[in-house]
Amino acid sequence: MTKKEKIKYWSIYPILSKQARYNIIYGERSNGKTYGTVEYCLEEYTKNGSEFAYIRRWDEDIVGKKGESLFNAHINNGVIRRLTKGKWNYVVYKSRSYYLARIEDNDIVEIDYKPFAYAFALTQHEHYKSNSYPNIRNIIFDEFLTRGVYLPDEFVIFQNVLSTLIRLRDDVKIFMLGNTVNKFSPYIKEMGLYKMANQKQGTIDIYEYGQTGLKVAVEFATMQTKEKKSNVYFAFENPRLNMIKNGSWEIDIYPHYPKDIYEGVNPLIDVKYTFFICFEGNILQGDIIYKKVDKDDKPNPSYFLFIHPKTTPIKDNEKSLIYTQDSVPLPNYRRKITKATSNIERKIQSFFNKDKVFYSDNDTGEIMRNYLAWCKS
Repeated sequence: MTKKEKIKYWSIYPILSKQARYNIIYGERSNGKTYGTVEYCLEEYTKNGSEFAYIRRWDEDIVGKKGESLFNAHINNGVIRRLTKGKWNYVVYKSRSYYLARIEDNDIVEIDYKPFAYAFALTQHEHYKSNSYPNIRNIIFDEFLTRGVYLPDEFVIFQNVLSTLIRLRDDVKIFMLGNTVNKFSPYIKEMGLYKMANQKQGTIDIYEYGQTGLKVAVEFATMQTKEKKSNVYFAFENPRLNMIKNGSWEIDIYPHYPKDIYEGVNPLIDVKYTFFICFEGNILQGDIIYKKVDKDDKPNPSYFLFIHPKTTPIKDNEKSLIYTQDSVPLPNYRRKITKATSNIERKIQSFFNKDKVFYSDNDTGEIMRNYLAWCKS
C-alpha cells in the first residue's frame, strides 16, 4: 500500500480540543472510534489514575467473551505494554471489571490489585445505584445508535447511570460512539442535536445550553479513505450499504406513492380520512385514499394508506386523530398505533397488516419504522 493509499483512522484529539463535557462521535464502522477512545482512556489512567466506564445498551454485550474482547486489539498491538512502560501486557476481565495483568508464555503471572475500568449495561441500571466510583473520569457509551429497539425512556436511564457514576463531580468526560445506522434516535431529540441529521462528514458541531455551562461536541467522523478497496464488494444499489461504503446514514428502501397506478388523486374526493403521527420532533400525515383503478377495462376500487411529512402545524388538533409519544388527556390523542381501540384505528392498522402503506420518500419511511419499533417496545 502506497503512502497515498494509507488508511487514516479516526483521531480523538480534534474533538478533545473543543473541551466539551459530552463528545459524540459517529460515522462508518471500523474507522477506529472505539479503539481510539479506549486508548485515550487507557493513557489517562496510566498518567493520572483516571478510571473509566464502558457502557453498552444490553447486558449480553458486556458478559463473557464479548466483555473480554474490548482490549484485544490494544493487547495485540502492544498498546498496553507501551503505555505501562513494559510493566503490563495483558488485561483480565472479571466481575465486570478490567484489570491490568502480565502474561509470560501464555500464562498469567501477575494481576494488578485494582481495576482500571468497569463495564455497565443500561438494562442493569437499577443494580448500580448503591455503588460509588469516585475515580472514574471518562465514560464511553458505545453503539448508542441502533437500528434495533431502544429501551423505553432510554435517555432517562442513560442519564441515571451517568448520575450514579458522576455523583457530585464536574470533572468527567463523556464519549458517545455510534455508527450511522439511524438518524432518528431519541438521543438526537432529547439532546437537541438539531443539526446532526444533515451534518457534513469531517466536521464538529458545538451545542451550548444557555448559561448552564454544558457543552456538547458532535463529530461526524470522516471516511478512512475516499475510496476503500473493499467497496467493490458492496457496490449494489441499496442505500442501506452507504454506511459501509462511505459512512453515510443507513436507510431502507420503502414503497413510494404509486403514481403510475393511482394517478389524479383528488384530496377533496379521494382522501377519505386523515390522521397525524408526532414522533421525535417530526409530524407525519397519514391519508387513507380510496381510488377506482381500471383493471381489464373494469373499475377496481382500491384503498391504501399514504404517509408523508406534515410541514405546517396541525390545524384541528382537538378533533383530528393524533398519535404521539406523550400522554395527552384529550380524547382524540393516542400513543401507539399498534393498539387499536376504535374502528378507524383498526382500519389504519389493517393497511400495515396488508402491506398497503406507501411513503412520500425513504426518510419518511425511516421515521415510521422507528415509530413502529417504539410502539412495540
